[in-house]
Amino acid sequence: MFAIDPATVAYSAPLLVGWTTHGLLYRRRLAAARRCPLTHLLTRDGWEKAALRRILRGNAAVAIIDLDDFKPINDTFGHAAGDAILKATGHRLHLWASASDGTACRLGGDEFALVMTADDFTTGIEQLHELLTVPVDWQGQQLEVGASIGAVQTDGLTLSEAMRHADEAMYAAKGSGGRRGPRRHQAPTTALPEVAQ
Repeated sequence: MFAIDPATVAYSAPLLVGWTTHGLLYRRRLAAARRCPLTHLLTRDGWEKAALRRILRGNAAVAIIDLDDFKPINDTFGHAAGDAILKATGHRLHLWASASDGTACRLGGDEFALVMTADDFTTGIEQLHELLTVPVDWQGQQLEVGASIGAVQTDGLTLSEAMRHADEAMYAAKGSGGRRGPRRHQAPTTALPEVAQ
């Protein structure tokens, strides 16, 4: 029979508690590093892992979102107003993604990404655009910001390719009123068709 020496337990207990506490703090810091402190959305690294898992399940789409006229708000009303816009955008994207079997992230600045189910995402992108362009109440003022959205279905695409195509569609949308999509991936010998909304 194995006997436990009480002195050894008394000596080891503080070390065990210390390492356990260290491990918990490390996990919390790691989780916090994967989230944007302002919007509470995932950062790019954490989102890419979630997006890959979602894409592997099939029937997925990726969207890139860039806020329009964001810099003038910062310049006119200050960074606190800009932060209010980013927080509201993060909250809206989180709610919308949760309802669309998706995950959102803040890529940086005023650019965001979204992975979602491809079912009816044409209508979904339209609804998302409407949601993101609702004015944000800040200190009694209604701050208006636009959103350019590019979206692509991920069929046959890697995450990197889907993000590139969605980014191209988003930049095309900037010149045509805000949203462009969906785009479906086809064989490399044919062009990607676009449907403007």
